[in-house]
Amino acid sequence: MARQRNPNKYYFTQDTEDAIVKYNLTSDELDRNRIYNEHIRDAFDKLVENMIHTFKFYNFDVPYEDVKNEVIAFLNEKIHKFTAGKGKAFSYFSIVAKNYLIIHNNASYYKTRDKEEPEVVDDYRNVVNEVVYSDFQEILKEFMDLFVDYYDRNLANIFTNKKDLIVADSVLELFRIRENIEDFNKKALYILVRERTGLKTQNITRVVNKMRDDFGTMFLTYQRTGIFKTV
Repeated sequence: MARQRNPNKYYFTQDTEDAIVKYNLTSDELDRNRIYNEHIRDAFDKLVENMIHTFKFYNFDVPYEDVKNEVIAFLNEKIHKFTAGKGKAFSYFSIVAKNYLIIHNNASYYKTRDKEEPEVVDDYRNVVNEVVYSDFQEILKEFMDLFVDYYDRNLANIFTNKKDLIVADSVLELFRIRENIEDFNKKALYILVRERTGLKTQNITRVVNKMRDDFGTMFLTYQRTGIFKTV
């Protein structure tokens, strides 16, 4: 029976992240094994278990425990790529695990497509689409928070013109309250920024284009790797 979704992330704490950093900093294999077994192993186990049940990655032709152990082993292979200060460890390893599971579920889908009735294939396709969309929304929310914080701290270095600073600060404020804006599209953003700043569209466009380009480049990196890398 499928487990209920568990939103609790406290099994993967700051202590877990600190342990991963220590693990990567030491080259002593005995020390690494101790750190992993005492502070990381159970967190990886629970993360993968929650990932499988939350997003219903059940379309595998091997037993559940084999799938879980395979994903945990993959996380171990990628542990050295996590960099402190470039995003949270929980987000990074969640993305790594989800991407691995999605890829292998897609492979199972193509096998299923050749063997099953169309209704079965369509049901599976719908599940995969829901997983991909849900995963994207979660990653986007996490990235947006990191992006706003980065721009907020570096605003004066990115924009030196006073008008540009005013526009950029207004855009960031809209990003912060984005959940309260129903029509968060390009036209609405321009109208709201114009109302907040009193500046003309051409003043706004220059700043928005710069922020848009940075956002796109940085988000693609974050989506692929789980690491928040600045431009």
